[in-house]
Amino acid sequence: MRDNSGAAIRPPIAWALAAIAGLALDWLYPLPFLPADLPAGWLGGIVFLAGLALLIWAATTFRRAGTQIPTTQPTTTIVAEGPYRFTRNPIYIGMFLGLIGLAVAFDSLWIIVLLVPFYLVVRYGVVAREEAYLERKFGDVYLAYKARVGRWL
Repeated sequence: MRDNSGAAIRPPIAWALAAIAGLALDWLYPLPFLPADLPAGWLGGIVFLAGLALLIWAATTFRRAGTQIPTTQPTTTIVAEGPYRFTRNPIYIGMFLGLIGLAVAFDSLWIIVLLVPFYLVVRYGVVAREEAYLERKFGDVYLAYKARVGRWL
């Protein structure tokens, strides 16, 4: 039996594909969605940095707990500290915020549209497999954590 989640795709790759595809579509056929007088660059940058900060906080919390971040590596413990007290998926929430920040900064409806397939890939190709893996590996410890802390927010 393999000791990892068997995720369909590595989440950073899914994120990069969504961001690159959104920016490419925006370059080919721009679809702005924000008022022209909105300081989109600043606002988008703030949202992007908030997502990055959450992602870094979550990754640092994993490292301190001594477990792996990549989905291709074994999980060694259930982490319930830091942002994991509030959500089981702070890294993915950080990624979503990053894409929303890019969408706002570039005023690109395409990136907003691509949040849907990104969500579906992460939800069903990554999170569902991670949760099944953690249930198999940690049993009641993970089930208790799962009952206490919501998936997204």
